[in-house]
Amino acid sequence: MTILPTESTLETAIRRRIDNKTKPLGALGRLEELALQIALIQQTETPVLTNPHLLVFAGDHGLAAEGVSAYPAEITYGMVKNFIAGGAAINVFCKQNGLSLLVCDVGVNGLFAENTTEFVKFKIRPGTRNMRHEPAMTADECAAALDAGKTLVNGVRYRDCNVVGFGEMGIGNTSSAALLMHRFTNLPLAQCVGKGTGLDDAGLAHKLAVLEAVAAQYSHLNTPEDILAAMGGLEIAAVAGGMMQAAENGMVILVDGFIATAALLVANAIEPAVLQNCIFCHQSDEAGHKLMLELLGVKPLLDMQLRLGEGTGCALAYPLVQAAVNMLNDMATMDVL
Repeated sequence: MTILPTESTLETAIRRRIDNKTKPLGALGRLEELALQIALIQQTETPVLTNPHLLVFAGDHGLAAEGVSAYPAEITYGMVKNFIAGGAAINVFCKQNGLSLLVCDVGVNGLFAENTTEFVKFKIRPGTRNMRHEPAMTADECAAALDAGKTLVNGVRYRDCNVVGFGEMGIGNTSSAALLMHRFTNLPLAQCVGKGTGLDDAGLAHKLAVLEAVAAQYSHLNTPEDILAAMGGLEIAAVAGGMMQAAENGMVILVDGFIATAALLVANAIEPAVLQNCIFCHQSDEAGHKLMLELLGVKPLLDMQLRLGEGTGCALAYPLVQAAVNMLNDMATMDVL
């Protein structure tokens, strides 16, 4: 995989263009930074956002059998049906803000109807194994999940899409994300684990105990792929693969909350250049996400105490991304005064 570095000589010209707009220097704050980043990703002074897509990957987690979530595993299947029917928050926000939504089953424990324009199946297996007792995925299954994400990103690219966001659905996946955060940041596991779908204090303590046992079991693993296979999720691997492919394609990447950022940690460990294409849409209310963002040295666009997942933060932040590009292209310069 080859991700091209952004051209530094172009940066001076873009900054000059932004500074010459009809405003005081820096008066549009973060929008100016955002416009510069998008222009550098696209390697042009006049960036364009075309056919934005939100990709939601879904998969079940065998670890849910250990009682690490406030909801039963069956909710994953029910929520995917809700996505397909158009009734979830991400359906509403994508429709409102003009993003095409594509849902992908990479590992849900349940059967769905045939593929449609808004739902596709790359089912690798009906959920991961219980990582408390054995690795969540084999190396081949993990590679297949990474490839599923890459394939879907290439598919929307052929629809003339150059900006893509990633969402996920999978009961138990905050546990997987916390374990990945712990391994890729070296932070104590207690700082990475949160209440997920709404555990009480006792449930949180149980979740932490289970995850501590899992972390110890796989502490000998070193490569990003091995760590992901042992403690990741099919949907998390697909997001990581999709992010890497989007970066290689020169696409703008919209990063959602805690779980999507955990997937980015994996992608970044495999291919660090992916980070330059990423716009961090919001800071999740899930414990640990703020620390993730700080360690990556990035600033989110929104902080609305969201912890839903699904890519909802991406869809909500997208109008700001549009505003940054429109400012760069359509706002008059001081030459008119």
